[in-house]
Amino acid sequence: MKIEAFQIAEEIDLKKFRADYTTAPIVSNSSELLYQYAENQFFYLLSYGVVAFGGIDDLEASTLLKFIRPYTKDPVPADYREDVAVNVKPDSGVVFDYTSITIPELSNNALRLIMLNISQSVALDYYEALSDEILKNTKKMTRQLEQTGRLRGSQKELLQFIGKTLSIKNSIIDDLYIFDAPDIVWENELLGRIDEAIKRTLDIRMRYRDIDYKLKIVHENLTVFTDLMQNRESTRLEWVIIGLILIEVVHLFWK
Repeated sequence: MKIEAFQIAEEIDLKKFRADYTTAPIVSNSSELLYQYAENQFFYLLSYGVVAFGGIDDLEASTLLKFIRPYTKDPVPADYREDVAVNVKPDSGVVFDYTSITIPELSNNALRLIMLNISQSVALDYYEALSDEILKNTKKMTRQLEQTGRLRGSQKELLQFIGKTLSIKNSIIDDLYIFDAPDIVWENELLGRIDEAIKRTLDIRMRYRDIDYKLKIVHENLTVFTDLMQNRESTRLEWVIIGLILIEVVHLFWK
């Protein structure tokens, strides 16, 4: 079976989709929906904007994506996708090599776990791109400080930059907290081995920590920028007050 995952938006309204879609889901909670589309065909929705397909050909997947898009918020323009082939060999162990995974049996729980991990890997690609973007922007600001000793631009421009950066940062943080493994992993040895094999091969934990580290750097930089902006505004107000006092003194002497 071929598993494909796509990051199509920053959010999918799972509650509304479940209410409108006539078939009952196999798995349903606040962050995920797993449906059986037909025999040996499945699709999987995650609240952080990822859709995964199992055993569904490209034409049917394209049709389903068009159906799902009205339930999304903030579409993702770039192409973030990943696929893996699932092979079932009854006497084998769990073997994963980036492009395929071999397991001894394929249950609904095993399928859900594979789709979840591949979906998380795609989402991490997207969040890595976002974190790189805001880190690049903050580096530009720090270079300005290094070269000129001050932040360029008006207060409005600086606030817009900080607001955009915080918006991206919050979007990443809001979704990363749900990247933990589901409870089924701890209840079944095979599922535990599948989860560990995928996470280890795709470096999911390392990539998660890398994003978290970048966000901490961004947070520290934004704190410095905010303090500098407030100091600049305070200095400007002080000069205004000094100017008003001088005007008053001149006025008194004139009288």
